[in-house]
Amino acid sequence: MKIIGIIPARYASTRFPGKPLAILGGQPMIQRVYHQVKNILEEVWVATDDQRIYDCVTAFGGRAVMTSVSHRSGTDRINEALDHIGRTFDVAVNIQGDEPFITPEQINTVCRCFEDEQAQIATLAMPFGHDMAAIENPNSPKVAVDNHGYAMYFSRSVIPFVRGVDRTEWPSAYPFLKHIGIYAYRVPILREITQLPQSALEKAESLEQLRWLQEGYRIKVGITNIETIGIDTPNDLARAEIFLKQLYS
Repeated sequence: MKIIGIIPARYASTRFPGKPLAILGGQPMIQRVYHQVKNILEEVWVATDDQRIYDCVTAFGGRAVMTSVSHRSGTDRINEALDHIGRTFDVAVNIQGDEPFITPEQINTVCRCFEDEQAQIATLAMPFGHDMAAIENPNSPKVAVDNHGYAMYFSRSVIPFVRGVDRTEWPSAYPFLKHIGIYAYRVPILREITQLPQSALEKAESLEQLRWLQEGYRIKVGITNIETIGIDTPNDLARAEIFLKQLYS
């Protein structure tokens, strides 16, 4: 398969404006993400709506493409980026621009989902373990999968409900899965899903993937045991600096 990795990166952010250009370990965060992905995928681009990000990427030797400021999701931005890049690919991988510690193993896992010819979209999940507080956190979406590794539902609520068991014992009674927000799409499917209107489930949970699931698309879920460290706020960046120093100490 011919695979392209695209990193959507916008400058405006309610909680952390200019986040892609924030310095982490002496480098802009977008540079760290780019090089992590470049370690595994030959074709990597940054899709941005801001000249400052574009200039930063091209300055360190990366590939970048300008896209509209009006996109509501990274999926839509990737769709436009493919139009500008103008070449044919089988699969597009959507890598979050605030994941500087994403690993080759995670990217490989999501790409291997397409060895199943029925897979139209792919994503990742990891076991929560026994931390019930983490499982109950609505900012950590959960996913339930069928016996063939396909998503049945995503939710900010705890799914499933474990009947007849004290809530403190739920992690021992069921292997809850945390959704990891990396996606990959067969390109024809990407073209289709970006034309869909928001669905009722998506609006209710504020989870874009429910739009695709409600429309009947098949989302293959790869399992990883590697935790991602996303950066949403300046406080997250400070913690990432500490993690980076520990990583290389």
